[in-house]
Amino acid sequence: MSYLERFKVRSASHPKLTDIDPAFKDRHESRDAALEETSHFSERLRALQDLLYAEGGRSLLICLQAMDTGGKDGVINHVLAAMNPQGCRVAHFRQPSSEEAAHDFLWRAHRVAPARGEVVIFNRSHYEGVLIERVHGIVPKEVWMARYERINEFERALADAGTQILKFYLHISSGEQLARFKQRLDDPAKQWKISEADYAERKLWPQYTAAYEDALSRCSTPYAPWFVIPANHKWFRNLAVARIVAEHLEGLGLKYPKPTVDLARIRREYHAASE
Repeated sequence: MSYLERFKVRSASHPKLTDIDPAFKDRHESRDAALEETSHFSERLRALQDLLYAEGGRSLLICLQAMDTGGKDGVINHVLAAMNPQGCRVAHFRQPSSEEAAHDFLWRAHRVAPARGEVVIFNRSHYEGVLIERVHGIVPKEVWMARYERINEFERALADAGTQILKFYLHISSGEQLARFKQRLDDPAKQWKISEADYAERKLWPQYTAAYEDALSRCSTPYAPWFVIPANHKWFRNLAVARIVAEHLEGLGLKYPKPTVDLARIRREYHAASE
């Protein structure tokens, strides 16, 4: 079975994250064992992105969501970095600025959505409006409940305009998160990422799990599917995301556009003398 189908959340299904093993690693036993396959799909991504850019008629939006330390930056650095930055960019969804907060919750997502030929990665996304704002009670229930339909409508509008949408929840265990926090504490290059708020958020793990399950259930659609990626093993996480994106792009039948000039005339006029 393709990874595109294996990890997809079916429309109208009700996934339980506790039933999904975050340490799953398929047939590979180690990072070294998966390295060749990971490299293969990274190369495929580079070629397919070139086709997407050249074709210029469609775009790709990749949404990355996870608990803290789930690996959003790691996916960007190790997998999506294979793409040409000329046609690829990352949009971060931190705490809304005063300008963003003055608009509807989808405004900041729409303004950074991909143009035709472009790949855009959302590091966090418009789903923060039904995740952190729900868990922390920033908006009342009647507000965030209505947002699922607004999100589906927004994604439908992007899809109708030619944007391919792939959404990844990078699934780690609570124990793995704690181990990664400790690694950050022990690594001078990562200590700047740690805050007391990180540990405070751990107390809300059940609430975040419920919020993610609702988002996966209500907003995985044929035009904007969610994928739950086992992410305890960073190397498997990278492989799975790279493979799913490559499999999806390969299914689009991308083609280079036809030349807009007379190639025969150019060969005749500019190369005949040198032959």
